[in-house]
Amino acid sequence: MQTEFTPTPLGGVLVVQPRVFPDERGYFLETFKASEYASHGIPGPFVQSNHSWSTRGVVRGLHYQLPPYEQGKLVRVVKGSAWEVVVDVREGSATFGQWFGTELSEYNHKMLWIPGGFAHGLVAVNDDAHLIYLCSREYNQSAEAGVRWDDPQLAIHWPIHAVFVSMKDQALPLLKSARLFPNDYEFKWS
Repeated sequence: MQTEFTPTPLGGVLVVQPRVFPDERGYFLETFKASEYASHGIPGPFVQSNHSWSTRGVVRGLHYQLPPYEQGKLVRVVKGSAWEVVVDVREGSATFGQWFGTELSEYNHKMLWIPGGFAHGLVAVNDDAHLIYLCSREYNQSAEAGVRWDDPQLAIHWPIHAVFVSMKDQALPLLKSARLFPNDYEFKWS
């Protein structure tokens, strides 16, 4: 069906644009096709699916899981709109501490592939943002890690300034104090 896979400045992170087939009834699109995705480094299988709902200004993240429980995530907004952020947390990487952001929405149908080694966060830009993300590994609380969404070292340009952040996310460390991926880390599918 000719899905487009566009590399980002963060090696391994991809913007995925499925082909949409609209007609008078609505539209159709493929959200995952194993053979096509595998040829772009997203082989599957996915073992967990998550759905999050947020209202305007809610910030979630920046979250990740450490090895050996790191997760690759294929993120998609099915209703509303969210601005997604990915941060390289691979210590020693050429892009360590750099971030990439893009808007995902029910209208642009874009998805974001985030391999292990990257933190993920978002802000809902409308009152009713629903995200679904497929994960390469199951959630493991002992491997849970994160970085503050407003870390001045990262200097992320969030598009909304009046935000709601959970107490747990407010307590995340700054990048300089966070548990990071090791220097020799390379994402491998579970």
